[in-house]
Amino acid sequence: MKNTLILLALLLTVGVAFGQKIKKDTFVKNGELIEATLYHDNGVIAQTGFYNAQNKLTGEWTSYDTLGNKTAVGTYVNGEKTGTWFFYQGNEIKEVSYMNSKIAKVKSWTSGETRVVSNR
Repeated sequence: MKNTLILLALLLTVGVAFGQKIKKDTFVKNGELIEATLYHDNGVIAQTGFYNAQNKLTGEWTSYDTLGNKTAVGTYVNGEKTGTWFFYQGNEIKEVSYMNSKIAKVKSWTSGETRVVSNR
């Protein structure tokens, strides 16, 4: 009886593990671009963004950790990082400026800090 219960529990555990649907990466043509949604093994979105007709990363890309928390947001032009990217780790934010796909400047701060921004 004990062996039967152990076997039943094992089969149930394996059945549940294999019964979960694993999301597959999706690629949807959107005009001249291909919209990509990439998933972690646990089914949570890992990255979203676009590819151009030459299959190079382009436009805004967003990355997420396995819990769905945003970890990075940035822009690609023809496969090269460009402009200002933001990287999130806990309550620390890094602002990284790219020029020719190389790091030009890095600023870090802790979220919750008060910042006054003016266009003057």
